[in-house]
Parts: sequence; C-alpha cells; structure tokens
Amino acid sequence: MTSTSGKGLAGKFYRLLPLMVIMALLLSACGAEPAAQPTATTAAVEQPTATTAAMEAPTATTAAMEAPTATTAASVDATATKPKPVASKEGTLTLWVHEGAVGAVEKVSADFTSKYNVQVSVQQVGFGDIRDQLKLAGPAGEGPDIIVGAHDWLGELVQNGLLDPIDLGAKGEMLDPVALQAFTYEGKVYGLPYGLEAIALMYNKDLVPTPPTTWAELKTIAKQLQDEKKVDQGYILQSGDPYHAYPIITGFGGYVFGRDAAGNYDPTNVGLDSVGGKAAFKEIDQMIKDGLLRKDITGAIQQSLFLEGKSAMWFAGPWTLNDIRKSGIKYGVAPIPSMTQKAQPFVGAQGFMVSQYGKNKDVAKAFLTEFLATDEAMQAMYDSDPRVPAWKSVQAKVFASTKPEDVDIKAFAQSAGNGVPMPAIPQMSAVWTSWTKAIDLVFTQAQDPEGAITDASKTIRDEIAKIK
Repeated sequence: MTSTSGKGLAGKFYRLLPLMVIMALLLSACGAEPAAQPTATTAAVEQPTATTAAMEAPTATTAAMEAPTATTAASVDATATKPKPVASKEGTLTLWVHEGAVGAVEKVSADFTSKYNVQVSVQQVGFGDIRDQLKLAGPAGEGPDIIVGAHDWLGELVQNGLLDPIDLGAKGEMLDPVALQAFTYEGKVYGLPYGLEAIALMYNKDLVPTPPTTWAELKTIAKQLQDEKKVDQGYILQSGDPYHAYPIITGFGGYVFGRDAAGNYDPTNVGLDSVGGKAAFKEIDQMIKDGLLRKDITGAIQQSLFLEGKSAMWFAGPWTLNDIRKSGIKYGVAPIPSMTQKAQPFVGAQGFMVSQYGKNKDVAKAFLTEFLATDEAMQAMYDSDPRVPAWKSVQAKVFASTKPEDVDIKAFAQSAGNGVPMPAIPQMSAVWTSWTKAIDLVFTQAQDPEGAITDASKTIRDEIAKIK
C-alpha cells in the first residue's frame, strides 16, 4: 500500500525538487550561509478510526522496550532526560532517536551534511521518553524536527496535532505493506518505517536443545530443570508486564479488543475478562502456585538470569539480541508455543516521524525520503538496530541469508506472522494501568485471578467511556 496523499501537482513538484526546497529554506533561514519477498508478518495492521482523546499511559511497545536492561536497543539511557535534548532551529535539522538507532542515523546525517552542507543534530533520547517529551516540547517550540518511535503512538500524537503527514511517493512501494499500513492513520502516512517487531521464545540451547512447541511441554521442561537444580527458573516472566504476558492471554482465548464488522479494533468490546482471558489469568496464578513463575522478577532481573544461564526460557524481542550475543550464551529463537490455541504476540512497527512543530518540516521530509529511504541507509538501520526489516530489499536479503544473526531475525518474523497488531487507537490508554495492576495482584497472590481481571476490566470500560 502506498500513500495517496499529495499526489497532485504540489506533491509531484515536491518529489522532483526536494533539494531545491532544502536550499531555499536554508538560504532563507541563514541569509548568505548555505546552511517481493514475503512480508514480515501476515497479520493485517488495522487503520485506526478513533479520533478522540489522547493516550496518557505508556504504550505497550514502550513498556516492552523499557523492560530490558539499559544497554538494549530501547534503553532509557543517561541522556534520556538530562541534559534536555536540543530543540529544532531553522537551518539545522534535529532528530530525537533512541540508542540503537544513533549510529546509523549519524552516518546518514554525515553524508547529508557532506553533500549539501546542511547541519544535522542527532540527539540520543531514551525510547520511553521521546513521545512524552515531544508532547510537552513540541507545542512549546522546543521539540525536534524528526523523532523515532512506535506506530502505536499515532493515536495519541496525530489526535494531538503533533505529527505532520509524509508523502513517500514511489518509496512506499519499497516498504513492507504491513509496516507501511502500521504508520497509516485515517488514510494518511505519518512515518517512514524501518523495522517490525514481535516477541518470540528465546531459549538456552545447552539447557533446552529442542524448543517446546506446546505450553504443556514448556512447563514440563521448566519444572524438570528446576527440580534438577540446573536453573533458578526454567521459564521466566516479569511481573506486571501486559506486553510480554499477552501471548498467554491470546493463547488461552482472551484478547484486549474485539473487532468490528470492518475488522478494526472495537473499543467497546474488551476481552480481557472473557472466558479465555479469565482462563489465562487462572493459568498464570497456577504457575505461580506451582513455582513456575515468581513475583520478584523485574525486566532487568529477567534478562540477567537468562544471560547468566540461570533461566532457560523467556519471551524476548529482537532488541535483546545485541546483549545476548555479547554474553556468549548459546541461544535459539523459536515461535511462542501454542496453548489451547495459537499464541498471538503484539506486532509493532518502528519508524521516523516528522513533528508538526519542527522548524524545518520540508527539509525533514526530504531527508527521510531522499536519504533514509534508500537501500544503504535501511541496511545501516538493520545493522545498528536489528529487527525485521521494513525495507523490502533488506528484508529479502535477510530472509535469504544463512548467517546466524539473520536466522534469528527470520525466527522473529515467523513469530510476528502469528501475531496481532498493537492497537493504535486512543482507547488503548485506558487499558495499561488496570491491566498491569491485575497482573501484579495475581503475581503477588493478593487477589484471586478471576476477581483481579474482572475488576480491572470494569475499570477499563469505565475509563473508555470517558474518552469522547
């Protein structure tokens, strides 16, 4: 799918003369100084239709990526809030990007500056802070020109008027259609995607030579490893983490939102306390009672136990690969085991978005479409921040490769193919807090599982009703 916006005369002129626009803008600002391979997932990403209140709670993609340690692709690094990232100014293109993307973006920026004498400022910001800082800094004139972020931010950012649509033109044909659709909101494209992601089963090959294909098999292996004192925890899942727990919810028949007749997410149909959702919570409760899950597990502990060989299996995303490879542990990646039905993780997309409040919007769009939307730049993005490539030529190269690191990405792509898109509708903001609390109550054994998710779902419906 390609964008249909801006295909008139103005759109054609823009695509033909992007660099003339850049130079004109810089001269104005600075006076005399010139300033078809298989897709990654078969799951269809809906075009959200809600046009109401903004999300205030962290998105699940953000939550998921904050869970690993500070050295992962989406870590909250020391520069996340201190010092404050530099704001956009006329004549200098400013990007806010997370740690994993910095290297590749800096390389492309250097090429851009060398060729056109346009200064580019690449600011490293913690992934979980980019969206929240843009909400405050953008309208105040202190935000960037471009951000890197997740597609499920669109419901909030577009409805708050924080993003400017992008005409990708013919470049849209070079993108995985699922990734492109993920960044399409109400018929307009709001981002240049570079990667798709979903969690999969990560396992220690020395402890688990063959990955389990069913949930019952996973529990049997985990218990045996624990009984034999080979690990502290056979399978590990952090407490209070809806994102990583979602495959268990869907695997037992639950869901976050149902679908309407057109296939879009229906915020009036909350399925966390459906029969399947309750069954999933009972399963988590029983695993805690059986010692197969622990209440004291944080994201950092979860990863460190696996890296130290003290845990054999966990659900992890491609953003953990760099740390795991550095650890030297012998690992494998496999689809999430089936439960009473196929387990469906959330599928997310990441990409570059243009701020509505940036001072160099046309320059920013030209930078994306002419310099980042290329084989070389997208390959650099993959090398720097490995996830399922959204750029078709890079994706095809990865899928055809037998290199171990590319085989890993193919396994994550297979998991994504079983998944469902992360809802980008504003009503998702009403879900995270209560859902997280319900999981915590079960992990700490403070409330029975059915009561915890029933109470949480009532609160969620009440909060959704307030969103107009």
